[in-house]
Amino acid sequence: MVEARRASVERNTNETQITLRLDLAPGPIEVDTGVKFFDHMLATLAKHAGLGLVVVAKGDGMDHHHLIEDVGIALGRALHEALGEKRGIARFGSMMIPLDDALVAGSIDLSGRAYLNFAVKFTAEDLGDMKTEMVAEFFRALSDNGRFNLHLVQMSGHVNHHLCEAAFKAFARSFAQAKTITGSDILSTKGVLE
Repeated sequence: MVEARRASVERNTNETQITLRLDLAPGPIEVDTGVKFFDHMLATLAKHAGLGLVVVAKGDGMDHHHLIEDVGIALGRALHEALGEKRGIARFGSMMIPLDDALVAGSIDLSGRAYLNFAVKFTAEDLGDMKTEMVAEFFRALSDNGRFNLHLVQMSGHVNHHLCEAAFKAFARSFAQAKTITGSDILSTKGVLE
């Protein structure tokens, strides 16, 4: 029997206040960061990764940079904590996600080592109320604090909304594969994933 894999993270700084609850099994999804497009992407991520996710976040109101980055930090820490010693997980996941014109490949290794290859090129500065440059910053904070390797690579596409959503879904579906319990061992010749 697998123990419940959950985590709660609070992050309070001079720039942001974040409360986040995560369940690695499907559950309620409630996201309120005050950045509507980002809320949509986080809800999409949780749905396609098979997560329960509750996020309440407030930022300094400057340009959402600190808020989006700090949510990435909090979510990464929660993912790392909820995975525990990673016994029995598949560890790896890969998925190519099409969304109309866009095609984004995602691959993840829950190795315990942080690395991000973000190769999605946007041609607009904004997606609604979110700066496109913050997409890479979010995933960098997520992978650094989640301690995993993540590759998100644009194969085709030109509509910025589609590229962004395909990237979030490619991460989500890859993570859904990697977190799956497939056995009882730690999938590393080292005997640890840290």
